[in-house]
Amino acid sequence: MRIAIGSDHRGVDVREAMIRWLESEGHEVADCGNFSTESCDYPDIAAEVSTRVASQQVDRGLLLCGTGIGMAITANKFEEVRAAVCNDELAAEMSRRHNDANVICVSADHFREVNFASVLKTWLETEFEGGRHQRRVDKIGQIFREQCEATNS
Repeated sequence: MRIAIGSDHRGVDVREAMIRWLESEGHEVADCGNFSTESCDYPDIAAEVSTRVASQQVDRGLLLCGTGIGMAITANKFEEVRAAVCNDELAAEMSRRHNDANVICVSADHFREVNFASVLKTWLETEFEGGRHQRRVDKIGQIFREQCEATNS
């Protein structure tokens, strides 16, 4: 799987560990930074990863910041991106199974204390169920497009 990954300054060390793990699992990883522990603006990193996901340059995206929340808010501004904050296996599974999340946002602070491998493995391996969930995912896309049209009118 092709995965774009990015973090703000608070997630550099965890991102680097995740890259090593993802590559050891056979994934192709595009590292979108940040490459320094000096303060940076997380929306810039989220935009880079989300652009790659939305344009299908990669299959999925992974974003880290202190909580994962700011990254998710930013990522969800992009059409065809469905980002979810997932810091445990249940959230990771359900974000894929019911929401077809293509970007996972995680707390770098949390994963300094807890091993991330089981959460990422769950998220990467869980398939989207489709069915009634597809209808709902389609509605999310429709709402996004309608909002864009209304804003541009």
